[in-house]
Amino acid sequence: MLVVLSLPLAVVNVLGVAYYTAAPAVRARHPWHALLRPSGAVGQSAGIVAFLIFVFLWLYPLRKKFKGLAFTGSVGRWLDVHVAAALLLPLLLATHAAWRSDGVIGLGLVAMLVVIASGVVGRYLYARIPRARSGVELSRDEVAATRRDLLQRLADMTGMSGDGLESMLSTGGDAESRGLLPALRCMVMNDFTRARRRRELRRRWAAMVSSSGQSLAGRALDEAVLLADREMALDQQARMLDATHRVFRFWHVAHRPFAVTALVAVTIHIAVVVSLGATWFW
Repeated sequence: MLVVLSLPLAVVNVLGVAYYTAAPAVRARHPWHALLRPSGAVGQSAGIVAFLIFVFLWLYPLRKKFKGLAFTGSVGRWLDVHVAAALLLPLLLATHAAWRSDGVIGLGLVAMLVVIASGVVGRYLYARIPRARSGVELSRDEVAATRRDLLQRLADMTGMSGDGLESMLSTGGDAESRGLLPALRCMVMNDFTRARRRRELRRRWAAMVSSSGQSLAGRALDEAVLLADREMALDQQARMLDATHRVFRFWHVAHRPFAVTALVAVTIHIAVVVSLGATWFW
């Protein structure tokens, strides 16, 4: 559905570049003004779809709160849909506002973008907490057991010892005692460190295969690198678990008021527009 919506939106914005980049006085005389202006058929339709998606986004908190809704899917799956839908909002809102950022329209657009940006950060933090496929958070013992299983599978595939693999995959560092911003910076640096280590492992294991004649190549090599990446991620997540929880709690405190404020502002905006009859359908 998101692809179906994004494609025509992209086409509209590409074709309407001349209108969107024109001065307000020029826009009023543009042949597409009746369609692309905020109250036009295209502009206002984009706003209506954006509002419907924004209302849909509030279903995710309900899924988290009520366990009886588990039949609708896991919390993790709901979060993925929640974030994917939110990522479509900026283009919808920009199309609705005719790419203007002044006045009340600009304030509403900025408020929504703040909510969307904070939501992306929340998804990033959520992914840094070790979880099972169902979305349930893993305990430290479960993380340790998963890491042992990954190391054993890697040892079987590469012929290396478990201790040697653990030393090779260790990224070091600790962020448990750090503040919010240092912890976030450490998470991002961990991602870069893990990516660099993945490339190093791929080169090292590929060279080891070619020199020893072992069969670790192709899909087997890809799987080994994937398992190594998962083990390194779990190691980093386990070391930073307390810090991640602290940042996540702070994020919850900040994200929810922004979302509520945006919902109230959007509702008032719609009520005023409809009451004034500034619509193409009313």
